[in-house]
Amino acid sequence: MSFKINFTDFWPGFEKDNFFLKFLQKHFDVVISAQPDYLFCSVYSYNHLKFKDCIKILYTGENLVPDFNLFDYALGFHFIDFSDRYMRFPLYVLYSSNYNKAVLGNTFRNCSNKELIERSFCNFVYSNSSNSDPLREKFFRELSKYKKIDSGGKYLNNIGSSVTDKLAFIKNYKFTIAFENSSVPGYTTEKLLDPMIMNSIPIYYGNPLVDRDFNIESLILVKNITDFDRAIEKIINLDKDNDAYLEMLRKPWTNNGVTMEHWEEKLLNFFTNIFNQALPVAKRKAIYGFNRYHTDILQLQVALLERKKKINRFKAKIKRFIGKEL
Repeated sequence: MSFKINFTDFWPGFEKDNFFLKFLQKHFDVVISAQPDYLFCSVYSYNHLKFKDCIKILYTGENLVPDFNLFDYALGFHFIDFSDRYMRFPLYVLYSSNYNKAVLGNTFRNCSNKELIERSFCNFVYSNSSNSDPLREKFFRELSKYKKIDSGGKYLNNIGSSVTDKLAFIKNYKFTIAFENSSVPGYTTEKLLDPMIMNSIPIYYGNPLVDRDFNIESLILVKNITDFDRAIEKIINLDKDNDAYLEMLRKPWTNNGVTMEHWEEKLLNFFTNIFNQALPVAKRKAIYGFNRYHTDILQLQVALLERKKKINRFKAKIKRFIGKEL
């Protein structure tokens, strides 16, 4: 039996490396259809509102709580228990090969102690500033009072140009500032995973429940702004004490040994439960009652937003035309 599916509202470039499509093709007979029975959605637009009679499955790698008034099922990072409608599947798991490397934790054995301790001090690779917690920049500036931190992203860049290969860049540093855009329980991204697979101790701020997935003894956890002094003192001590630094670097990154195969098994069970039900039975979100009003209001807001964007684009064209005429 074939299952008609489609994808919408995902991030730019998602189509080139669609993790979920590859996974579904491996385990089910799925076909892409303009009129899908199952619509996989994310949070970067509202095109899913145009699809009426289908089962909607949300995936969010952003710090947004799934709206079960709009979606039948959801995958995200929160620790939520909502019968069969939700499964925790954090963003870092999409980086499957890197995730397994972090879990296995053996990559440091390819480096000598001398190579590890003689690396540069610390790096900072970010492009986003307007939509991130200002705590990140504040910590960067505070730690920079001790030693220069090489900033290789577009934001606060101090090495002359942006790096093209983040992982190759991180490899050359003892420490990596790995701050999430915000602090939300369960919300951990590739920002923590990247330094782990490159043998660079993460300086982490974000998920206050990070210890459920990762070994906090293997990273430097920054809880809040009042925790800066303690964290910086620990970083300085490790930077000056080679033995202590190497001892910490050899601690396992995770505390549960959960491999990618475990996550894939959970994901398979989640999708199997959905696909094994008849379509009318598999639907979960409410249609009638106040939910219909809630959806109608959202659709109106989206329509007004799109109209505003069109007007602004038209105004911009007029300004450019007038400028050329002058």
